Amino acid sequence: MIKKIILGTSLLFSSVIFAQEGTASPYSFYGIGDVKYRGTHENKAMGGLGIIPDSIHLNLQNPASLASLRLTTFSVGATNRSTTFKTDSQKETASRTTFDYLALGFPITKKAGVSFGIMPYSSVGYKVDQTTTTQLSTGDILNTNKRFTGEGGVNNVFLGLGYKITSKLSIGADFQYNFGRVETKSVVFMDDVYLGKREINTARYSGVAFNTGLMYQTKINKKYDWYSSFTYSPQSNLKADNSGSVAAITYSGTGAELESDVVNYEATQSTFKLPAKYALGTGFGIAKQWFVGAEVTFQDKSSFVNRFDQITNVGFEKAQRYVIGGYITPKFNSFTSYLERVTYRAGFRYENTGLVINNQSVKDYSVNAGFGLPIGRSLSNLNVGFEYGTKGTTSSNLVQENYFGIYIGLSVNDLWFKRTKYE
Repeated sequence: MIKKIILGTSLLFSSVIFAQEGTASPYSFYGIGDVKYRGTHENKAMGGLGIIPDSIHLNLQNPASLASLRLTTFSVGATNRSTTFKTDSQKETASRTTFDYLALGFPITKKAGVSFGIMPYSSVGYKVDQTTTTQLSTGDILNTNKRFTGEGGVNNVFLGLGYKITSKLSIGADFQYNFGRVETKSVVFMDDVYLGKREINTARYSGVAFNTGLMYQTKINKKYDWYSSFTYSPQSNLKADNSGSVAAITYSGTGAELESDVVNYEATQSTFKLPAKYALGTGFGIAKQWFVGAEVTFQDKSSFVNRFDQITNVGFEKAQRYVIGGYITPKFNSFTSYLERVTYRAGFRYENTGLVINNQSVKDYSVNAGFGLPIGRSLSNLNVGFEYGTKGTTSSNLVQENYFGIYIGLSVNDLWFKRTKYE
């Protein structure tokens, strides 16, 4: 059964992930777009906490957790997010539905496990209209109308391995290949001028990256389980093949663009350095009953560059993310109450994104809650979560995003590669 689910979902996911518009945020204009959360919805419902090894769930944040897998696990997730964008004088709304990840993991020995899958790394999707007013020497007023749009993103394919060195310590690493395409367009029109100017830029990205991890677990007072997690991703490069064109345009009666005097750029190459990142966390609880923990992530983006060199009011700084969360399962093996077998999760996240605009740091924080709903009497479950948060501010002429997301994930378990007793 799990093989049919994997095949059908994989075909659907692969056809959608490359075409989806993963964000509507104007902040995706900068850098390589909105960098996505790298984890399953089980972890996201705990604020993004990724420090727990699990025998039946995938932890995509720390590959060392793969050493704890005991069953083949297939995970897929999607999100619907509604966002309200606010400035000092305007308000707009947008809604996006996205596929977030598809992954398969399985044990290969009692001490080792592997996983592979695909997920978005970053998304670009914005539409910004801007009008500037200039007073001419004659006293007349000239309005310049600009429209900036962008779409696309970078995807991430990964292959991970985890190994248990001792009963308490596990290590892991995953190899990642990033690839994708981003297209940006700017259109400029001036009052009483028939023709406008349109510029299109297309970047095709590719590059490899690595993520390594450690996990340590032990007992406290022979009752409580204590977990510690550490991950490190060294600096990596993302190469971009750039091309573009400039044209004079006007619009037909139906709104279609009519172009003339098209000039194509020669293809050029550039390199984006993805800064090193490391995270560490710790927590304790009783296995299969409850857990609470905290995690902190650091990434120095001060050397990061923007896609567009002419932007002067944008910079980057050290980024940090702080998470606290946990879960409780009243009675995971209850035969009389379904609600007692449900896993209840909650968490809080605070993040300095590392993006600085007009000398104002862009920050993002959210609260999360979710449920792990068992499917029948099996170990598989449906994970439903909710997120409410705020990104940015209306100060310094920035945009504040208030968002509410509903995310659904499926985690299906089965026993593969079982050795037969008789031949």
